[in-house]
Amino acid sequence: MQQSTLDFYDQHQSPPIACGEQPQQRFEMFGAAALSDTELIAIMLHTGIQGHSVLGLASQLIAQAGSIAGLASWQPEDFRRLKGIGRAKGQQLAALIEIGRRMIKQPTGQAPVLNRPELVAAHMAPYARGLEVEKFWVLCLNRKSRLKKLVEVTSGTATAALAHPREVFRQAVQHGATGIACVHNHPSGDPAPSSADVQVTRQLREASKAIDIELMDHVVIGTAAADPVGLGYYSFRSAGLI
Repeated sequence: MQQSTLDFYDQHQSPPIACGEQPQQRFEMFGAAALSDTELIAIMLHTGIQGHSVLGLASQLIAQAGSIAGLASWQPEDFRRLKGIGRAKGQQLAALIEIGRRMIKQPTGQAPVLNRPELVAAHMAPYARGLEVEKFWVLCLNRKSRLKKLVEVTSGTATAALAHPREVFRQAVQHGATGIACVHNHPSGDPAPSSADVQVTRQLREASKAIDIELMDHVVIGTAAADPVGLGYYSFRSAGLI
């Protein structure tokens, strides 16, 4: 194993691999949960390149992304920047990450109650994680504030105006909602609303009164690290603007 790989294990407090013991062998003996981030990536890569072990290549990937979570926003071309990862392998890795994202999103059991901003933010965090463009979602709710339908209304660049009340409430009417919560993300991580966000919220508030479908909240999703108050989201209702 290369020294850089050993250093990576020391820094992340991962268990060392015995001489000759490969990730596939540890997987068979102990299961996937026992493997380190680097070992899991190594299994997806399967083989290394001449002069580099598969574990060394896996550690390079995680090091460049900053963490395994950092790979969530990588596209095939990002993976291909590393020597030894070609077009097919880059697509495969990006597809596996997208599968993981969709599995997290897939609802299970009874529909969640989304009557508080922290619940809305927690529910939408997997959808917003790693996105490099702004997206705007409408959460269509029933009378008990349970989710009936989640709809992505628009997707665009980080500076584009994303939603019009007509499109938002069209979805609410279509899915029989008695109330809605609107959500959009800030790729910068800072959830503080822009002047455009405030203007859209005012338009949504007035439209909700006219159509008699309550606007429960408009939540902006960011990250706790980039949020001056450390929440990772901003609620227009909590701020008294709805």
